[in-house]
Amino acid sequence: MSSPRLRLVAAGLAASLSASLISGSALDSADALGASDGTTHPSAETPASAARPVGPVGPVGPVGSVLDVGPLKRSLWIPGTKRALRLTYVTTDPFGAKATSTGTVFLPRGTAPDGGWPVVAWAHGTSGLADKCAPSRIGPALPARDFAYLKTWMSQGYAVVASDYVGLGTPGKHPYLDATTTAHSVVDMVKAARRLNPDLATAERLSNAWVVIGQSQGGGAAIATASYATEFGGRSLDFRGGVGTGTPAYIELLISALGPGVAPVDVSSHLTSYVGYILAGMHYVHPELNIPSALSATGKRFLRLALEQCGDEYAKSVSGTAIGQMFSRPLATLPGFVQAARSYMGMPETSFEKPIFMANGITDLDVPMETTALYAARLTAGGADVTFRVYPGNHNSTMKQSLPDSVPFVKRLFRG
Repeated sequence: MSSPRLRLVAAGLAASLSASLISGSALDSADALGASDGTTHPSAETPASAARPVGPVGPVGPVGSVLDVGPLKRSLWIPGTKRALRLTYVTTDPFGAKATSTGTVFLPRGTAPDGGWPVVAWAHGTSGLADKCAPSRIGPALPARDFAYLKTWMSQGYAVVASDYVGLGTPGKHPYLDATTTAHSVVDMVKAARRLNPDLATAERLSNAWVVIGQSQGGGAAIATASYATEFGGRSLDFRGGVGTGTPAYIELLISALGPGVAPVDVSSHLTSYVGYILAGMHYVHPELNIPSALSATGKRFLRLALEQCGDEYAKSVSGTAIGQMFSRPLATLPGFVQAARSYMGMPETSFEKPIFMANGITDLDVPMETTALYAARLTAGGADVTFRVYPGNHNSTMKQSLPDSVPFVKRLFRG
């Protein structure tokens, strides 16, 4: 099927969802969107019915504590880096318990201004679920794209701080697209990076002023972090705002609509791989749903591969398979699935104290622009300071295309 026709399929799915949301009928959307109980952060609570996997005792120390620090290998440095560090720190897992994560700190060339380098927290896009996929081990999933993008931010005089996310390279599994848990990982990484200050030269130290930026999975993480930043970070961190490109929104409703024949064609191999990663993450956090019972033999194989293969390798493994071929029954027929999906990956719609910038490509097959546009509109209607831009490109090109708008946006944030 040609790209224009695939785009029509993706747009049709997104438009159908958007229309249902507007009319309030999608999968009993009042409940699915958390509107019935007025929940501020619908995904902020630990899953009540999830059984926490048995494992080692959690790390000692408050979240943001640094457990280990060392040099990052040079092949993984962002261009323009003076020094780069890899650290292990304490954060929170999807069950509300202390856990460990890893991440990286990139210090720019030159001398930090008074108060330290302003911090840009980078929330990375889809890398995979296996420990070997952690960016601090192998670098970004798309090095040419991400290094060029991050070089631009470093050239503005910002230090870049990047979490791998909990469970990605550390004990436990990575809860892919779990908005709340990923926000914990991002905020706690900023805390951990600033705790390095006593051991850094004065010219290398980090400011408490920070923003968050992210793409795709990281776009969702960045915008979720913008909502939770003060709650999770406290007033000792001076959060200024966020930037998300290719930001997934209302994916919980798209996932809840899946079943045999939905979707009937291979819209995008990456989109299919995202579904596999989501189901693997949800199965880890919500084993009580018994997600494999709704999967076909193909779906069960993809679920297993999701835990083993990194981004591009996994996308190639699922290429040519329609998402609908993964299922033996509709996911929504699993008792509690719709509610659990909302709790797991629902994006926050309130508590945005600082401005945010979102951008999507009009030909994006991975994250349909229509759902992000609807999300931006809902945030704006709720009083959030949202800038939303659409560019004439796809999922990957939006990062570069948005820079003439996002760079001055962030400059204004740091100027206060």
